[in-house]
Amino acid sequence: MDTTDFRLINWDLAATTAATLVGAGPVLTPAQIAAVVADLRTKADASVEHVHRITGLEAAKDLRDSQVLIVDRPGWARANTQSFEAMLAPAMEQLAKTRGEKISEATQVLSSLATGVEMGAILAFMSSKVLGQYDPFAGLLRADLPAGGRLMLVAPNIVAIERELKVDTDDFRLWVTLHEQTHRVQFAAAPWLREHLQSKIAELLASLLAEPEALGERLRAAASEVVRGKKELGTAAGTKTDTGIPPAQNGLLAGLRTGEQKAIISHITAVMSLLEGHANVVMDAVDSSIVPSVRTIRQRFGGRGKDRSALEKWMRKLLGLDAKMRQYADGQRFVTKAVKLMGMEGFNKVWEGEENLPTEHELHHPEAWVTRMSGADAGTQ
Repeated sequence: MDTTDFRLINWDLAATTAATLVGAGPVLTPAQIAAVVADLRTKADASVEHVHRITGLEAAKDLRDSQVLIVDRPGWARANTQSFEAMLAPAMEQLAKTRGEKISEATQVLSSLATGVEMGAILAFMSSKVLGQYDPFAGLLRADLPAGGRLMLVAPNIVAIERELKVDTDDFRLWVTLHEQTHRVQFAAAPWLREHLQSKIAELLASLLAEPEALGERLRAAASEVVRGKKELGTAAGTKTDTGIPPAQNGLLAGLRTGEQKAIISHITAVMSLLEGHANVVMDAVDSSIVPSVRTIRQRFGGRGKDRSALEKWMRKLLGLDAKMRQYADGQRFVTKAVKLMGMEGFNKVWEGEENLPTEHELHHPEAWVTRMSGADAGTQ
């Protein structure tokens, strides 16, 4: 079988479905859109100096191998379908070699159409929530793209949230870009990290795609809740909580069966928690001299979860977004404690090689990571 023709997800259809399902966001005139785009670029540029000063990472001085893009919701979804396709390519190729003859062309077509729609529905929901994202894998897509990746700021979502919270736009945009630019600097400071994460994600995907039926079931379960209405949620099968929401709260990666799968996800969880927590520490290091209304922003942004609809709360649980928020908190506690014990320069050893990354256990016990790093230093003397 020609592995180049083997497809289980129609990514073009996923992008089209996401663009069809997602709302455009706040209504802005062409002039207002141009002003927002220009301002976000200015804020993104200005935030790099602050990231450099706070983290002490010299990589912040030279970010030429990556780019900053200001996108709308369909643009974010389309970019993610491209990255997912690139990330899945090795696993798909392996699946085609090992199981391709057992999966008929007709089955591939039907599967790719169904999962394309399902993935599009998931991306539509997420594209209305995310403020920004650093994609370190964009260079896998085409040779003409920057090897270091791309930072995407989702303009309509940033505008929507700053209006909802009634916060100062200049302050809020700088605050958001501080977090996202920190991710860009992290990968510049640790150029090995991109390949390391790629290999781990590819291992996990290869394991999951070895059971394409199970992956399809997870996608269908998640997508069905996107396209269903809030009313239907109230009568969904299963034991209800006091909010009327069934407790199916494990996300797309629920049901990982093997020890190998669990070990890989444990490692990826620890790394992503580190990255998110470190970015949050940078955000929290700014004071009123940089972002005058930072205290108001933190208070109002942190309280947003109380106002989420039942549908959104359900979707966040199903897609694992609540787990992502715990990553922010867990990672932030780890970085804060490690910096307190070692200083920022000592903590920055984490970017020197994959052997310095914290395990999931160390993430929750930063003293153990500090002890291991101190032992490593002693061993090199």
